[in-house]
Amino acid sequence: MPDMLRRLNEQIVTCRKCPRLVVYREAVAIERRRAYREWEYWGKPVPGFGDPRARLLILGLAPAAHGANRTGRMFTGDRSGDFLYKALYEAGFANQPTSMRRGDGLKLANAYITATIRCAPPENKPLPSEILSCRPYFERELELIPLRAVLALGSIAMRSYIKVLKQQKRLSRAPALKFRHGASYDLGPNLPRLFVAYHPSQQNTFTGKLTESMLASVLAAIRSFLEKDTAQ
Repeated sequence: MPDMLRRLNEQIVTCRKCPRLVVYREAVAIERRRAYREWEYWGKPVPGFGDPRARLLILGLAPAAHGANRTGRMFTGDRSGDFLYKALYEAGFANQPTSMRRGDGLKLANAYITATIRCAPPENKPLPSEILSCRPYFERELELIPLRAVLALGSIAMRSYIKVLKQQKRLSRAPALKFRHGASYDLGPNLPRLFVAYHPSQQNTFTGKLTESMLASVLAAIRSFLEKDTAQ
């Protein structure tokens, strides 16, 4: 991993800017879930993960209390991660369909995964102030990774990304974008194309709101876009 991105991730891991989140993530790491009593929980902010030269950035909401807060890797160790990484593997963005723990051999190809907030929040609901405190880390990732596409998983992720672009005055216009699974938006010259999808939470996948074929269709559209972009 290039040095600047590595240094950013080291900075993320040591962050203690949000007292509420620090208390919660560390309490979960001590108490643990019965099924994971033998685990030594990560219990710290979770850095981004993937190919540092990726052209696709995947933006989620936050680490799960007993998922990434346990394993220390984005979307790793819970059902949402099982769903996402299987889809990424089948779309050619990952070298294996499973993500169990750090060091399990998983590598991403041309994709990098991050989140709007890096600590597990109570009830999976970060406060607006906490999202704002975490935003500089995301802004730095946008600077360091040579992106051509962004996939926002869920409406909060989409809104967070748009807010960043507006605050940076990188949008030549301020479109009123609607969150709709499968939609994609051209945000203007020199900006990555924005794709949106439902978040692969259990609430969405267990109810059928998000199916494997629905996510596969979005990833296929992204791959097609990136291939055409390279050819130009």
